[in-house]
Amino acid sequence: MASKPKSPPSEAFKALRTRVQYSKLEETPIKTILLTSSVPSEGKTTISINLAGSLAQMNKKVLLLDCDLRKPRVHTVFEYDRYPGLSDYLFSNASLEEITRKSKVENLFVITSGTIPPNPSELLGSKQMMDFLNLMKSKYDFVIIDSPPFISVTDAEILFRITDGTILVLKAGKTPSEAFYRTCEKLSSMNPHNFLGVVFNNFSFKSSYGYYYNYYYYYTKPDEKAVSNGVKI
Repeated sequence: MASKPKSPPSEAFKALRTRVQYSKLEETPIKTILLTSSVPSEGKTTISINLAGSLAQMNKKVLLLDCDLRKPRVHTVFEYDRYPGLSDYLFSNASLEEITRKSKVENLFVITSGTIPPNPSELLGSKQMMDFLNLMKSKYDFVIIDSPPFISVTDAEILFRITDGTILVLKAGKTPSEAFYRTCEKLSSMNPHNFLGVVFNNFSFKSSYGYYYNYYYYYTKPDEKAVSNGVKI
C-alpha cells in the first residue's frame, strides 16, 4: 500500500477495506479487527499490515497491534525493535508512549509484541488486555490485530471473543482443506456475527481474471493526449 499504491494488489486491499467497513452496519462501528489463519505461513501478517495501511490512507487513525506473542513478525517488517511492546505494557514494564511507534505511513501507528511472555494465552485473556483494547478503541478509528494461527494455540480464540470482527486468511495451494473447514466451523459456532469472512491469499488473479487487468490499466494509466477532428483531447 505504501510503495505501490496504484498496483493491482493495492487495489485489492482497497476493496478489502471497503468490505470491512460495511461488513457490520450497526450503531456502534467496527473498530477492532482480528486477522488469523488456520495454520502458520498463510500470509496473515502481510494482510494485516496492508489492510492497516489501506485504512490509514483514508485519513483514519489506525493502530497495527502485534498480538502474536509466540512468533511475532510485525517488528521485522517495519525494522523496529521487538520490545518494549504490548507484553511489556501489560506487565507494567513500559508506558503507552514507549511502546507506540509512528510509522512512515501517515496516520498509521504500530505496537509490537514486546518481550515473549511465558504465558501468552493467559496474558491475552487478562483484564489488563481487555482494558488495553478498550483504551485503544477510544484513541484510534481502527485497531488491526495480527494473531497466531487459530488451530495451533488458543490465543486467536481468546482474541476472537474480545474483538469486533475477525478475518480468516486462506493461502491458495497451501492451507489444508480440513484445517480450513474446522476453523470456519469453530468461528461460526462461537459467534457467526463476528466472523467477517475469508481472504483468499496468493492465488493467480491474473491468470484467472485477466480481464480485470485490462480494466484496471485502462482506468489508472496516465491520460494520453490524442487528436480528434483537429481538437486535442
